[in-house]
Amino acid sequence: MSFLDDLRNLDQNNIGGWPKSVKTFFAALLAILILLFGWYLYISDQQDELERVRQKETALRKEFSDKQAKAVNLEAYRKQLEDMKEMLQTMLRQLPSRTEMPDLLNDITQAALGAGLETQLFQPGAEAMKEFYAEKPIQLRMLGTYHQFGTFISNVASLPRVVILTMHDVSLKPVGAAGGQKAGGQLMLEGTVKTYRYLDDAETAAAQPAATAKPGAKPAARGK
Repeated sequence: MSFLDDLRNLDQNNIGGWPKSVKTFFAALLAILILLFGWYLYISDQQDELERVRQKETALRKEFSDKQAKAVNLEAYRKQLEDMKEMLQTMLRQLPSRTEMPDLLNDITQAALGAGLETQLFQPGAEAMKEFYAEKPIQLRMLGTYHQFGTFISNVASLPRVVILTMHDVSLKPVGAAGGQKAGGQLMLEGTVKTYRYLDDAETAAAQPAATAKPGAKPAARGK
């Protein structure tokens, strides 16, 4: 009887009575299936690992390209940084110096007087030292018309030195007369403005270590 006849005549209820050749065949087939399944699991894990390695390789290649581009342009970046520092220093030098501040404050009061404003209060405060500049607050109260305030701003802008005035808690309100009427179009400017000057080399050298030693801390106010 041939092997094929043995397969056709198998009794599924009596596996123990199967011919030896058939048992050997099914045992070999089962072993092959187990090996194929194990190989599939192994290969699947290897493929996942391969994909992770490929993704990592892509990320590393991109990182390498970015760093290579930065390295190639490093000198250009350094030159650009130096140019920006030089430009900043040039702009800072257009601000008044420490010795020019008294004259500057006097020029501002003269600009207000020339515009016809009535200066009721002009009180400079203590300087606050920053990393590369100093700011000086000024409490003021001025009375005048809209056009007079416009002339005042124009006069300040025409001063020889660059004058920066920033407003802080400043109000501009019409001056009320009896019964809530406006008093001849008069306006009251009241609050605090800040003007700025550049630090000389000695002040800059003193300010930078203080900023490094206490990051995030507010610089101490100093009087002139």
